[in-house]
Parts: sequence; structure tokens; C-alpha cells
Amino acid sequence: MAEGPPRGRTPSPGPGGAPGPPSPRAAGAAAGAAGALSPPAAASKWVRLNVGGTYFVSTRQTLCREPKSFLCRLCCQDGPELGSDKDETGAYLIDRDPTYFGPILNYLRHGKLIINKELAEEGVLEEAEFYNIASLVRLVKERIRDNENRTSQGPVKHVYRVLQCQEEELTQMVSTMSDGWKFEQLISIGSSYNYGNEDQAEFLCVVSRELNNSTNGIVKEPSEKAKILQERGSRM
Repeated sequence: MAEGPPRGRTPSPGPGGAPGPPSPRAAGAAAGAAGALSPPAAASKWVRLNVGGTYFVSTRQTLCREPKSFLCRLCCQDGPELGSDKDETGAYLIDRDPTYFGPILNYLRHGKLIINKELAEEGVLEEAEFYNIASLVRLVKERIRDNENRTSQGPVKHVYRVLQCQEEELTQMVSTMSDGWKFEQLISIGSSYNYGNEDQAEFLCVVSRELNNSTNGIVKEPSEKAKILQERGSRM
């Protein structure tokens, strides 16, 4: 009885001395090994984060925009510098408030500080400091400082005056306004009187200015022109 070729021996060459095609089982094993050694490029581009139970997905390029930040050290391309647990989906676990992570991630995406009205700027600052994003920390501190300055100044108030004048006095009155007074409205009251050979109409002129008579505790006295406007307004 003739014996078959020993097991494990290389198949005999085909016509012309060329090696024969591999068996289907060998081809499948080789393909599986190649897939395990070289994962798809898309798998290394996107990163999944689990921040306080909320999932965020972004690219490594976005998360590594600040080289010294926590997020860059967590998932940098050359290998993470920080150790972190992952959940069952493979997302990095970060025990922080997800509500304030949105402004952090958006800043890394487009470089602009956008905070919704319902969020406290101090909360965004706390997260920016935790993630060690120095440029964002500076921006949030500047915004907080500007808001504090506006609050200390208080709301802007205006004082209004209504002046009665004749038609020929309009130009002179408008040209002499100063000390922050601004022309608001001109109303014709419809009455007229005879001045020489011409009929003259009367008007109501509404003017306004910001009410800010105190600076650093020093009360400013109104100037002579302001007093004249106040005297004319008291005629009404």
C-alpha cells in the first residue's frame, strides 16, 4: 500500500516549479494574525471618554492640543503617561462633573471660550485647572474679572430733561449741549406765535445723559452749561 506524504510537509510545487496555493485553513490563520498585529487606523484616531457617567468622543489630535494637559498625557499617541481605568466599552474613566466638561472640550476643538448662561464660570475655571489647560485658565479668569468690574460699577442709569424752545433757538440749544447730554427727540407742540413778520413754532426737546455724578467718592458739581439746561427743563 502506498503511503501519503508525511504530515506537516510543504506541498509539492505546482507546474513549472512554482509553489502551490496555501490551504484555506492556513490563509485564514495568516489573515487573523495580521489583523491582530495591525489594528485599523480609525481605532487609534478616536478616543472615548467616560466623564462622570457621560460619554464624550473626540480625536487624539483635539485632546492633545495642549501638550501638558491631563487629557494629552492620558491618551497621547506615543503611549499614555498617566494610568487610567477603562470601562467595559474601552472608554477612559474620569471622575469629574460632565456638565462642565463640554466647555473644556469645545475650547480644545476651536480655541474659543463658550459658556452657557446656566453654567457658573467658577465651575469652568475649576475644571480647566484640573485638566491643566493653562491658556483656558487665563481666559476664564479674565472673564470673571471683567464681570466683577461691571458688577461693581452697577447698572447704567440715565436722566432725561424736556426743554421748551422756539424754532430760532433750536440750533443754539443743540450746539451748546455738553457734559454728556445727548439729543433724544424733538416734538412740535403745534402752537405758534408771530415774531415780527414771521410765524414761529414752539418745540419740546428731549435730552438725556448718563447719571454718574460720583467717581471714587468725589461728587462732581454740574458745569454752567449743565445748569442752564436744568433751569430750562424746570420751566416745564
